[in-house]
Parts: sequence; C-alpha cells; structure tokens
Amino acid sequence: MRVARQSLSLGIALAAVGGLGLAGCQSDDVPPAASASAAPAPSRDYRPGAAGAGDDYFPTYGNGGYDVGAYTVKVRYDPRTDQLTGVTTVRAAATMDLASFHLDLAGLTVSAVTVDGAPATHVQEKNELVVTPAAGLTSGNGFVAEIRYAGKPKALRNEVLGEGGWLHTEDGAIALGQPESASTWFPVNDHPSDKATYDFEITVPDGLTAVSNGVPGGKGSAGGWTTWKWAEKAPMASYLSTVAIGKFRLTTGEHRGRPVFSAVTTTLPRGAADRSIAQTVRVADYLESVFGPYPFDAYGGVVVADPRIGYALETQSRPVYSAGFFRRGENTEVVAHELAHQWFGNSVALARWQDIWLNEGLASYAEWLWNEHSGRGTAKQAFDVRYSGMPTSVWSTPPGKPGVPNLFSRSVYERGAMTVHALRVAVGDPAFFRILKTWAAEKRDGNATTAEFVALAERISGRQLDGLFDAWLYGTKRPARPAKL
Repeated sequence: MRVARQSLSLGIALAAVGGLGLAGCQSDDVPPAASASAAPAPSRDYRPGAAGAGDDYFPTYGNGGYDVGAYTVKVRYDPRTDQLTGVTTVRAAATMDLASFHLDLAGLTVSAVTVDGAPATHVQEKNELVVTPAAGLTSGNGFVAEIRYAGKPKALRNEVLGEGGWLHTEDGAIALGQPESASTWFPVNDHPSDKATYDFEITVPDGLTAVSNGVPGGKGSAGGWTTWKWAEKAPMASYLSTVAIGKFRLTTGEHRGRPVFSAVTTTLPRGAADRSIAQTVRVADYLESVFGPYPFDAYGGVVVADPRIGYALETQSRPVYSAGFFRRGENTEVVAHELAHQWFGNSVALARWQDIWLNEGLASYAEWLWNEHSGRGTAKQAFDVRYSGMPTSVWSTPPGKPGVPNLFSRSVYERGAMTVHALRVAVGDPAFFRILKTWAAEKRDGNATTAEFVALAERISGRQLDGLFDAWLYGTKRPARPAKL
C-alpha cells in the first residue's frame, strides 16, 4: 500500500493383522493361525475452532482450525437501495477435529448455511459467524460450506486507516482496505496467513461496471442486471480482494499472453490518471527484470475518486489508486510501488502483520529503483536524502516491530526502504539482486517472515547479517551509514 502524501503517505484406515500362514506344516506343536481382531477406531475429540488466527497485532482477525483452498463469491448489489445479497461457497480442509468453526463477516445477516450439503447451525456474534455442522469435521478432510446472506454492507472502523471495507459511493460502491475489508461483503477467513483462490460473480444494474481481481471472465445481462465474472487462480490474501462498482473508462488488451484490464472513474477528466495507468505493463516489465517473473495472470489498475480513500492499495493483479495521486500530473512512482507489491506482499505474503516492512520497505525501494531506471535520481541519492532528513520519530520507531498505531508509518515505508538499501551496500549488487529474485521465487504463492528473509540473505551473501538487521529494523536510534561488509 502507498498512503497518499496528503493524508500520511490448511480416515484412519482400520488396521487388520492377518494370521501368518504355515502351509504344509502338520505339527501339533504349531497352533493354527489366528486372525487378530480389527483394532477399534480411536475416539475423536471434536472442538471449536479458534476465533482468531493468532496474530499478536490483531488477535481477532482470521480464524483457526481450517485452511481455505478456494472461495466462490456471488453477490448482487443495487446502489439505489444499498442492498447486497450474496452466496459464498468456501472450500476448505480441517486442520483439527472441528465441532464448529468461525468465519469473519461484518454487518450482513446470514439466512442459511450448509456444510457438505447438509443444513448447519449458525450464530452471528459481532463480526463472527460461528458454524456448527451436523457432524464433526475430521482433521485432514475437506469440506464445503455455503453461506447465504444479505443486508446493507457497512464499512469497518479500522484501527489503523479509519474506514475500510465496503463503501457506498454516489454511483456504486468500493470494497477496499487494509488490514481488513473482505469480511464486509463475504464470509471469509480474514487474515493473510490463509491464502486461497477466488472466483467472483458480481451482479449490478445495467450500465455499471464491476471490476475485481484476476482474469476477466466476461459479462452477461438479463432483466436489467449485468453479471461480471473474475477469477484469481493464484493464492490471494483476503485483504487483497476488491470490487469497484460504478462508471469507468475501460482499457483492455493483452501483454505477454496475459489480459490487461484497467478502469478510471468517469468523474475524473481524461488525463494524468489514464496516462499513468497506461504505463502499468511498462513498469511491470522493468520490475520483472529485477525481481523475476511477474507472478500473476493479469495486469491492470483501477482509479477511484472518493474522499475516504486517500491511499493506493496493491489489490492482487489490479491495484486501486486514489485519484489524488494524479492531481499534479502523471505519476508512475506510485504505480511502481503497487506493482512491486505484486511480488512482495501479494505473491510473497505476510505470515503476521508485525512484518509489514517486508511489504512496504521493498515496495518503497522499488520506487527508488524505478526512478533510477527512469533517470530521476539514483537509489543512493534517495537514501542519502532520507538518512539526513528523517525526523526523530522515524528513528525511534523500529520498522520491524512498529506496533499497531505505527503499522503504516513513515518508518515502515521509508526506513524499511533504507534497510533494503543498507543490505544492498553491505552485500554488493550481485548478491543483493540474487536475494530479491530468490526471495520472490522460493516464497512464491506463500507466506513469509522477517526471520526467513534474513536467513535467505545470509545464505546467498555468505555473510552474517544479524547486526545490520538488528540496527535497521529493531533499533530506536539512527544506525551508522551502511558500509560494504
């Protein structure tokens, strides 16, 4: 994510013991073979799944006891009445013997739930949907839950960024936000540690566009309504899901065998926003040269104009940008930031929110690399300016452990990027760029931690780097200028 400068910047087989046959042996000394009885099946201890994923920063986010593989989200939304109806299918596997499990769902009312086709009991407690299947779910086994729900979706008051999630707009709606937003429009395990694939079918009144993640699957109209289909087949963290409903100027095409689909709100005159988003594939091609293969099946971007959205967010394969980023003209720097997240933050996702610098520090450094590539100053110059001019608050806030209030602070972004540059200086360019490409390749479609990044950097560079990372990520004073080790 890039915050606008104006507002901050996952049966036991029965064991049968067969008798030992002694064919041809007639000795009375050898008793006849006896078959052992089948061992009894062990008893199961079915227990409720946890109501949180265990994140120290956000204990109530996400849920435990199961791992989602895929979501199918079908919603119909009428902006005139602000009414949403939905059916979401969750395909998951139990990771423990489950008597019940939680899903995150905020502000909408569930009318029916089935698990593996059988009616299930459900209770809504604040922003939690608790589902009790007719029979316990056995660890290691897959299950399918279908949830029907409706209501007027509401935004969540986010602990960090204010309003997030479903936002009703003048001509439609936007679902967007970090660290949570998905639970405002579909039931979900809303924590980045449980990535899944997604299929979206979004039905809106004729004349409106519904843009979401991944590969466009076409649209169809009937009875005054149009259904837009989208598919994200690479694992995606829930907060990276989005929908933007409204009137947009659409640009479609193909690049390197992948579809390109971009949308700019018609409330903006044609100009800088359109020109900036048009540079998406050019920026992505450059980043591919330094990070390795682009990790997803589609490209694009969405520009929205809403005073509640003063940031850009790396929604998977199709980032969303506030119109404010383009008020002063073309801005490919923010495009580079959000596209860098497709590697670092999306394909390689967080295991816990404390490690947000892995997303934002690397994406901010990508801005410096892009500017250098474009002839607008070197990464060293960008580092030097910040090293000399950062306020005390940045040095006193450790980006590797910023705390919830500083999750999207300047320290996480800019000191995070300075940490990346300090690593580059310490290990040299050949090792540094191998580290970035190896990180993207080895962790592709997964989750990662800071400790894993440090271990990989040490493996590739052949150097001990604890001191460097301790100073730059966890210290509360300005570190010494980086030097080659």
